[in-house]
Amino acid sequence: MVTGSANVFFNFRQPAPVIATNVINLCAHPLGGSEFSLNPGPWNIKEHALVFMMANVAANAPYAINAVVVAEMDYGKKLSYWFSVVLVMATQLTGFGLAGLCRRVLVWPATMVWPQNLVVCTVLNTLHAEEDEGRGGISRYKYFMYLVIGSFLFFFLPGYLFTALSIFNWVCWIRPNNIPLNQVFGVATGMGLSVITFDWTQITWVGNPLMIPWWAAIQTFGGFALFYWIILPALYYTDTWHLAHLPIFGSTPYDKFGKVYDVTRVLNSDQTLNVDAYNSYSPLYLPGAYAITYLIAFMLSSCVIVHTILYYGRTLLNAFKRIRIEKDDIHAKLMRSYPEVPNWWYGLVFVVFFCLMIVANEVWHTGLPVWGLILALALPSFYTLPAGFIYATSGQSIFKGYTIQTLAEALSFVQDLKLGHYIKVPPRATFAVQLTATLFAAFIQVGVKQWMFSSIPDICQPHQSSSLTCPHNQVYYTASAIWGLIGPSRQFGIHSIYYPQVYAVIVGAFLPIPLWWWQRKRPNDWNKYLSTPIMLNAITYVPPATGINYSSWISVAFVFQYWIRRKHLAWWAKFNYVTSAALDIGTLLSLLFIFFTLQFPKGGKIQLHWWGNTIWQNTADTQGLPLLQTPVEGF
Repeated sequence: MVTGSANVFFNFRQPAPVIATNVINLCAHPLGGSEFSLNPGPWNIKEHALVFMMANVAANAPYAINAVVVAEMDYGKKLSYWFSVVLVMATQLTGFGLAGLCRRVLVWPATMVWPQNLVVCTVLNTLHAEEDEGRGGISRYKYFMYLVIGSFLFFFLPGYLFTALSIFNWVCWIRPNNIPLNQVFGVATGMGLSVITFDWTQITWVGNPLMIPWWAAIQTFGGFALFYWIILPALYYTDTWHLAHLPIFGSTPYDKFGKVYDVTRVLNSDQTLNVDAYNSYSPLYLPGAYAITYLIAFMLSSCVIVHTILYYGRTLLNAFKRIRIEKDDIHAKLMRSYPEVPNWWYGLVFVVFFCLMIVANEVWHTGLPVWGLILALALPSFYTLPAGFIYATSGQSIFKGYTIQTLAEALSFVQDLKLGHYIKVPPRATFAVQLTATLFAAFIQVGVKQWMFSSIPDICQPHQSSSLTCPHNQVYYTASAIWGLIGPSRQFGIHSIYYPQVYAVIVGAFLPIPLWWWQRKRPNDWNKYLSTPIMLNAITYVPPATGINYSSWISVAFVFQYWIRRKHLAWWAKFNYVTSAALDIGTLLSLLFIFFTLQFPKGGKIQLHWWGNTIWQNTADTQGLPLLQTPVEGF
């Protein structure tokens, strides 16, 4: 609960540290040795896994809170505490119900690996295992602790003492006012061809490169390079869609004058769109990378469905017929010792909280019709299995992580169910801790949000003294303007400059077919690793991610998942996942220490003002300057 509250607080800050569940995993271990009346037995790995599951569902700030903030701050709607609690609960627990109903195809089969859980299992086994250093070696536990301390100390360089090592746009320092050079080699708003950063939080922005299989990582980066290093520059430097008048990377919407879009100019008093004002003011324009993201999203929406039908259609059909999908592995056989959770338990949770959302929607008069709620639930329900297949096998989510809360929560719950499968945790215990943690977290996290917005008068303002500028709300606000206020018919309709993007849905539907045919003709060839949804996965974190988050990520993935794995397999098998967890934990502990001792006190005024902390700020990259100046009369 403390972690969940802290992460809600950090959710409104820029930069925004996050207390990851691996940190809770580490902190829980010494505390677990104590005896309590409710649990007088010895502390063991299964109890530790349950603690992790509770933390995993309760620690992160729910994205539904951003919907409440945007409604209140940008659209002037006052939403009560109880409505906010119900909204958070409903979006998360309908996902919980979906997760349980998908166990037969996403948890029990051995082919559904869920690579993220390999890191968690490694940490748990490292903390609970006996010494394993052997002759002339070092134990995983000692290695883990040394690396945690080392990464804790090292992060003081990019995190505080020499921040240019984090935003390492070193090429831009040479010609800080050369806009094309800054756009190509920039880090803050550029394509990231400078490649290097010494900040582990930058490298892991799109996921930990040490736990993604190389075949999946190279395809993800290949998709990013194709769309954001080749197609994006081709469109940007030809001023297609007026892109050259806007930053090449960014999440802020703009008007035809090259200024930030002023939504208040197109609102009626009842917060609906004033069409006349909209027509006289300006359409909404997107920065280059954001426009490409929507192009890929249209393509991905149909691609993942066709891919699932072609590759997993028989599996799904057999699952619905209750025919065994594949032979049980050792984990499935051992889990038969425990009574399984009936499907109707999950179905009941799904129905109850969806009905509760309908009641809340009608009681608080949100203006959303019931059919809108049904549609909002139908979409994640439809995509849970396709997204789950990709996530479980490659470690790559194929949806915009904070666009559909229910889908995101469903996959998170499924991931924890698979962890319980690996650690042999009784399924009913897993059900209980996930449900309990989600319920309690909703009350506490919404309470923290209410306290912040009632006690901090300048919250979400650009120059807020503690940097509580609400950065995540900007992406949500842009999406709400496109899909809610202005509407897709105006943004992507036949008279819009973005209308050609709609045809990407058709292209995406046909993309998997040639590859599927090729793999059927040559099933044992290298092409068996190719996957079109993973290639399109570049959109997952863009924006706010930029090029450096992908170029540095693939560089580290090459070293660990390709070179070390091929040349030093024994070391990789013993230490790779330990390294992953240790770097995450040490860096995050250092980040939190710096924040609470050097940044948060005195309104962030405890700073080192020298060249290493300012050189990166005085560039066209950091300022987000566009290639072309916009005329006074607009585009």
